[in-house]
Amino acid sequence: MPVPKGVRGGVVTGWGIAVPDKVVTNDDLSLRMDTSDAWIVERTGIRERRIGGTTSELAIEAGRRALERAGRRPDEIDAVILATTTPDGIVPGTSATVQHGIGVPGGAFDVNAACSGFVYALSVAHGLLAIGAERLLVIGAETLSRITDWDDRSVAILVGDGAGAVVLEATDGPGQLLSWNLGADGSLKHLLKCDHGGYLYMDGKEVFRKAVRVVVESAEQAIAEAGLTPADIDVMIPHQANLRIISAACQRLGIPEEKAVVVIDRYGNTSSASIPLALDDALTTGRLEPGMNVLLTGFGGGMTWASAVLRWGG
Repeated sequence: MPVPKGVRGGVVTGWGIAVPDKVVTNDDLSLRMDTSDAWIVERTGIRERRIGGTTSELAIEAGRRALERAGRRPDEIDAVILATTTPDGIVPGTSATVQHGIGVPGGAFDVNAACSGFVYALSVAHGLLAIGAERLLVIGAETLSRITDWDDRSVAILVGDGAGAVVLEATDGPGQLLSWNLGADGSLKHLLKCDHGGYLYMDGKEVFRKAVRVVVESAEQAIAEAGLTPADIDVMIPHQANLRIISAACQRLGIPEEKAVVVIDRYGNTSSASIPLALDDALTTGRLEPGMNVLLTGFGGGMTWASAVLRWGG
């Protein structure tokens, strides 16, 4: 949906990431399963991933770094919004642990839209700013390694752990968000799921086919409702699920692949953390600068999908 004129907007003022120290390469995986570095790279684009820690630990570290970059204290934040599909426990929400660990006095809640979660959380955060919140901490954090069967080659080669966070601040003038598009189709939940006490399951071929379609449709709608065309997109930050999906989506959208930020080679699929990890990379390397139009887009279990178009810096 396009953002209505006159609505109080928001601007990202700080960002940060956290990843475990332990690096697991494709060669490491080949020692325990029938695979190889060449096989994994060809099919996924992944070369290594980070494994370890808890979701709250990674989220706290990423959140602190985002606050430091924004020059804000924890007591200046109104709420913590944590996107995760791998909470520390069923109850309470992991966001409460993160809030306490960082020292934020405001509210805290979890958002679970699987790999679409960060864009869902960012959209919700802009809604809170519109009704009076001043500053929010939005985090995507995952420890997919905890729900992965490391003898299941179809999933184990894909996943990694990590977190990324942004500080989002209200602005009286137009904010950065131009449009957003959220969607879900619960009839497809069987394609990508994890039951209580179980492991991640994925129907890879069907997920690939559905993912490309929904990402393209969602992104096209968000771009159009922002009053832009694909040619106006300066940087594309997709969910890092598979390099082939990113390439296919770029081709169908008509966005050159060199405009897409890719970090899957270093981190693997980190679900809700993948878009903020890629966003951090785009900012720290200078690929994303104020005034640029950036597309965030992804899909996940549910099946969910989400896109947002921002003019960076507002």
